[in-house]
Amino acid sequence: MGEKAYFVCVPTSAGTGSEVTPFAVITDEQTGVKYPLADYELMPDMAIVDADVQMMAPPGLTSASGIDAVSHALEAYASMMATDYTDGLAIRALQTIFEFLPQCYDAAVAKKAAPKAREKMANAATMAGMAFANAFLGVMHSMAHKLGAFHHIPHGIANALMMEQVLRFNAVAVPRKMGTFPQYDHPHTLERYCEIATALGISGKDKNEQFENLIKAIRELQARIGIKPTIKDYVPDEADFLARLDDMVEQAFDDQCTGANPRYPLMREIKEMYLNAYYGKRETV
Repeated sequence: MGEKAYFVCVPTSAGTGSEVTPFAVITDEQTGVKYPLADYELMPDMAIVDADVQMMAPPGLTSASGIDAVSHALEAYASMMATDYTDGLAIRALQTIFEFLPQCYDAAVAKKAAPKAREKMANAATMAGMAFANAFLGVMHSMAHKLGAFHHIPHGIANALMMEQVLRFNAVAVPRKMGTFPQYDHPHTLERYCEIATALGISGKDKNEQFENLIKAIRELQARIGIKPTIKDYVPDEADFLARLDDMVEQAFDDQCTGANPRYPLMREIKEMYLNAYYGKRETV
């Protein structure tokens, strides 16, 4: 009595990392609210990461799940709860994804297997999952959860649409408010993103240029795997988007992932990021 069954997870896509995390996401069918759950009872006892079950994933699933793994690694590395242990997993996951995700996508389009690339992506997604299981996520996921719930956008795509906005938001040198319980005495997220850029072989004449080059590389990866650049590309009904925006903002602010973000957002800043992402603007919030 009181003992749960031995919990084995076999991921069928290379993206969520759920096979190694204590997290789940549910949608209330009556209210439409989508929110994450966190409890170590949800933590699998064993993960079987077998790329054979992912080999013929279609292009849409390949790109959406793959970019989701990118978001996991980026947010884990920038999180207030990041450590040397999670950093190594996040960096290696990103290096692997940038190299092998385009190969997986091309194979999916051609309806062919790509055994090495699929295996590498399966491992990268699990490594990113291990990173954010311990370091947690941030406001990119908070906003993506609500964007997906309100407008039925796949979760990975929703993260991709918010990615640039959140990176720019976090990289501000003098934010109005740091995260709730930071491990550090001054903002350093720009430097953290530059460390990621360096690991990916992306340089620049200074930190700001290196950061912009990282943004460019992320934008190019998204385009390479068929992800459109703006929310408007997926939600063409502008009036509907604007009508539900305030509710989406409030729910994103209350999302469980917001707390670990290195810069604590105001609701008006979340709203501005949503609007920038909708219209394709690149201003820093």
